[in-house]
Amino acid sequence: MQRLILLIIGWLAIVLGTLGVVLPLLPTTPFILLAAWCFARSSPRFHHWLLYRSWFGAYIRHWQQHRALPPGVKGRAMLLIIGTFALSVWLVKLFWLRIMLLCMLAALLLFMWRMPVVAGQKSDKSPR
Repeated sequence: MQRLILLIIGWLAIVLGTLGVVLPLLPTTPFILLAAWCFARSSPRFHHWLLYRSWFGAYIRHWQQHRALPPGVKGRAMLLIIGTFALSVWLVKLFWLRIMLLCMLAALLLFMWRMPVVAGQKSDKSPR
C-alpha cells in the first residue's frame, strides 16, 4: 500500500512539476525532487526513467552529485522567471496583487542568485 501511495505522489509531482515550467507561481524543482524521492523508495524502474530518460534527469543527477546548478542554467532560469512574472504583472489589474507578485519575484530572484554553480563531469550518462 505504501508503494502505491508513493507512486501516486511521485506521478502527481511529475505532473505538477511539468506544469510549473510554464506557470509562474507553481515551482518545478521541489516537485521533481519529490518525485525522485518517491520513486527511489517505490519503483527503481520509474526512478531510473526520471534520472536517465526524462527531460529533468540531467539536472537531478547534477544536483545529487554537486548540490549546485550546472553552468548556464541559472541565467536561463532567471530569464524565464522574469518573463513569466512580467506577463503575470501585466495581466493582473489589482495594484496590491502586482506588488505581491513583484515581492515574490524579488525573493525568488535573490534565492536563484545565491545558488551555487558547478560544472559537472561528462560521466552523467546512464549505467547500462
